[in-house]
This record gives sequence, C-alpha cells and structure tokens, in this order.
Amino acid sequence: MMWMWILGLVAVLVAAGAVFVWLLTRKAQSPRQLPNENKPGVPYEEVGWTSGGQPIRGWFLPQPNASASEPGPAIVVAHGWGSNRSRVLRYAGPLHEAGFAVLLYDVRAHGDSGPHRAPSGLLFYQDIEAAIAWLNRRPDVDAARIGVLGHSLGAFGAVLALDAGVPIAALVTDAMPVRFATMVEAELRRRRLPAFPLAQMIPQVMVWRSGIPRRVMKRADPARILADNARGRRVPTLHIHSRGDDFIPPTELDHVLSRTPTLSHLFVDVEGHSASERDPAFWGTVIPFFRNQLSAQKKAGLQAIRPQAQRLY
Repeated sequence: MMWMWILGLVAVLVAAGAVFVWLLTRKAQSPRQLPNENKPGVPYEEVGWTSGGQPIRGWFLPQPNASASEPGPAIVVAHGWGSNRSRVLRYAGPLHEAGFAVLLYDVRAHGDSGPHRAPSGLLFYQDIEAAIAWLNRRPDVDAARIGVLGHSLGAFGAVLALDAGVPIAALVTDAMPVRFATMVEAELRRRRLPAFPLAQMIPQVMVWRSGIPRRVMKRADPARILADNARGRRVPTLHIHSRGDDFIPPTELDHVLSRTPTLSHLFVDVEGHSASERDPAFWGTVIPFFRNQLSAQKKAGLQAIRPQAQRLY
C-alpha cells in the first residue's frame, strides 16, 4: 500500500506545481496598468480609436504648420510592457521640437486603454497597426512619412508590423528584446523568481493562454524579420541599445547583428533599460535618421513599392 501513498503524494505535488505555474503565468501576463500622471509640454489633442474591439487612448501632438494642403511627417511612439504613454514622453519633446507630429498611446491592458485577458508581444504589433491606421486618416499627416520609435516590447511589436507590411516609412528600436526566453527571464528577474525551471515552463503556458498558434510564434522572430527586410531594402531601420541595460541585455542587439551585421545601429553607455535618450549620441543619431528617411519618402513612390499589409499575426 506504501506505493499507492507515494503515487498519491507525487500526483498532489505535480498538481500543485501545475497550479503554481498557471497562477504565476497569469500574473506575469498581467502588466502593471499605471495611470498617466504626466502630460505633454506642448499643445496636444486627446485622441482615441479601437483595437481588437477595445478602446485605445492617446495623445496627438500636431505641428502647427502642417495642414491638409501641406501634410507633414509624424512619429508613432510605442511604449513597452508595464509602461504607458506618459512614461515615453521623454521621446516626444525632442521629436516634436525637430518638426515631427507625434502620436503616443496606451497599448491595451496598459494606461487608460481597454483590457485584454492574456497580453503578449503580438498585442503590441496589433495596436501599432491600429495606431498607424488612425494616423493615416489625419489630413495634416503625410501617410507616406510615418515613422515609429519603439521602446522595448513596443519595438518588438513594430518589427512584427514590418513583417506584416504595415506602412512604416522608417523605424527606430530602443532596448528591444528579440528572443522570447529573454523576455520571460527579464520578467522573472523583476519578480525575483528563479529562471530555472520557470523560464522553460512559463512560455508554454503563455502561448496556450494567449491562443497563439506555433507557426505564428515561429514567425515572430525579429532577427529573421530584420534580415529579410535588409535584403529586400524595404524599410530603413536604426537599432539602439545601452550597454548599461540591466533588464534587456545588449546581447539582444548583438544577436540581431550576428544575422545582419550591416544594420544601422548604435550602442550607448547609460545605466538602465529606459535611459538611452540621455546619451548625447542618441538624439544626434535618431533625429538625422528620421529627417533623412522621412524627407526622402514620396507618397506615390512609397505606395508603389510597399506591399499591402496582411495579417500574419
């Protein structure tokens, strides 16, 4: 009879472990929904649209000299996991001062936007796509000159948008994670939990909870997407990472460059995951990049070479 007790105990421990991993995964997929405590320091509009059937809230910072007869370029700023639009205002001021209209918004399950049961990196792609679709309807914005600056998982989502043919004219990524294991391990470190064996178990539960097909997970590979994009010379990209990033390590950018060494990139030297823009080299590189790439775009030419967006994710 002893073996029956042992089997029963093992079954209880396995069940308890499964429940623990399930609850931990659900918690890991519940980002902090921080309130927007700061506002833009320049005139702005409270704006909104829907994505996935949920409301998206944002701010649009127009350029006063742009109009329907003379539409101007715009930059979408995409925040990362557990963040919100007010926490990426650090990018908005310099971009607006440089002459770009700027759109900031809260991803679903973040800030003031609507909920989502099981957020993932694909959510960031879908909400970037919806943001650009909204911006395309602005008469004072040139649809051929819309750039994206994505931070962390916002950058990851923007690269997936490139793969889907979303009309992005130029892309800057900052502190982007590119491997799913890196994202999970970073979140475990944030919560002071051991990587082993949770980093191997949680991704499987996350995928199951989110209902993401395996073929989609396999396709969502930024290193592969950026290599394909570079070979096709489709969308100009610039990739930035701080060597002092202790959350998403700079080896993520090294991984991308190992596939495509010719990508435009910049390593800066500041401490933290959300501080790259404090390095003088950041704006000295980002502003000229957007100016050069967006001024070179012509609406007719861009539409002629840009594939139609297709839902790949």
